[in-house]
Amino acid sequence: MAMAMAGGKRERLLVSMAYMFLVVSEGARLVEIEDEAEADRITQLPGQPKVTFQQFSGYVTVDDVNGRALFYWFTEAVHHPESKPLIIWFNGGPGCSSVAYGASEEIGPFKINKTGSGLYMNKFSWNHAANTLFLESPAGVGFSYTNTPSDLLDSGDQRTAQDALVFVIQWLERFPRYKKRELYLAGESYAGHYIPQLAREILGYNSAGDIQPINLKGIMVGNAVMDSYHDNVGTVDYWWSHGLISDNTYKRLLNSCDFHRAETSPECETIFSYAMDVEIGKNIDPYNIYAPTCNHSDRTGATTRMFMHLPQRPGRRPVFMKVLGYDPCSEDYAEIYYNRPDVQKALHANRTKIPYKWTACSDTLHKKWADMEISVLPIYQDMIAAGLRIWVYSGDVDSVVPVTATRNSLAQLNLTTKIPWSPWFVKKQVGGWTEVYEELTFATVRGAGHEVPFCKPKAALQLVRSFLTGTPLPKA
Repeated sequence: MAMAMAGGKRERLLVSMAYMFLVVSEGARLVEIEDEAEADRITQLPGQPKVTFQQFSGYVTVDDVNGRALFYWFTEAVHHPESKPLIIWFNGGPGCSSVAYGASEEIGPFKINKTGSGLYMNKFSWNHAANTLFLESPAGVGFSYTNTPSDLLDSGDQRTAQDALVFVIQWLERFPRYKKRELYLAGESYAGHYIPQLAREILGYNSAGDIQPINLKGIMVGNAVMDSYHDNVGTVDYWWSHGLISDNTYKRLLNSCDFHRAETSPECETIFSYAMDVEIGKNIDPYNIYAPTCNHSDRTGATTRMFMHLPQRPGRRPVFMKVLGYDPCSEDYAEIYYNRPDVQKALHANRTKIPYKWTACSDTLHKKWADMEISVLPIYQDMIAAGLRIWVYSGDVDSVVPVTATRNSLAQLNLTTKIPWSPWFVKKQVGGWTEVYEELTFATVRGAGHEVPFCKPKAALQLVRSFLTGTPLPKA
């Protein structure tokens, strides 16, 4: 009897010791996580106005073997961040930086001044509505890097989505207070691929079973590449309907180009070149056809923005936009600012001393993009079935991924109208038009180009607020 009791005491002691070890181990891991997050804290960016919200930036390794690491910049909500959702923002290209565009021109808390010497507040920043996380993806974009040079030559849709999933999982581990928070994915242009593809990866991950699911609630994409055939036909229609090309060129494009094929024929390529270089011309911003372009005499340091859609190849000239006082040369200021050593130090960026300067877009990635889904519309069907909130919006003066392209693509989903087509308002002015379907919401933004929040920041903030609450856009 005494021996049995002694054995029971030993077992209880061993269980107690094992529990204490687990508690200590878990506690040590929590300390390690807190240390990782604290190491990413931004105390002050050069030339930054004083703010009340917290900021973090740094790297998350997504592939240990090849040494791929993605750079992020996270800004918490201005008010009550503990109760607000998390938005991850993506820019497109493929190969363009969410820090250059989303964070610095569109929805981030700061804009960069003309000399690249400092920052000023963006009063329409989306961190008034949510906690915002900007991701430079894939590796090779901006400060994101790889230790395997071949990664830059074979990046594509599939690996970008897989790496983004790893990033989300690892980032939520680093910031566990956001693990159960509502998560939304947002972005524009070729992020029309990145976002549905990442949503598919997250839905697959969540279905795996014995894990903490990622609390993905919805997506919002603007001027998004969706379906190669219907996007391309819609783009040609937009060019013709807005007087950018002649009747003859319009007919030749439709008759000579097989938009079902991934590669264009030499004849089709010749007509496209004529349409863009001769008829549309080189002195217009195709991303905002009614806006003036940047007139800096010395543009040797500027990145050439990509023609992100039709045809699928890099652009051949820099294009910039200016609407209602917004500077068409702002990309120049970003390249000055983010190449400053003191800025990189404050952002915890470029720690590996990347052997090239930071640029807004990677021409290498754009030229060598390995795999591209012809259509992401089947993923929309999956997201609809999963009950995700889906909003699609279009700036209506963009000729690169125009509103006609998006409407053509959405028509293939055979959606059921819930609230018919009607205007929506911002401060008693028409912000655009919207149709609410049972399955998703579509909205146009009047007078906005490819970067809707850059052109129409007040309207864009209204868009995201309505999206996050799941309520229709204002009707008056």
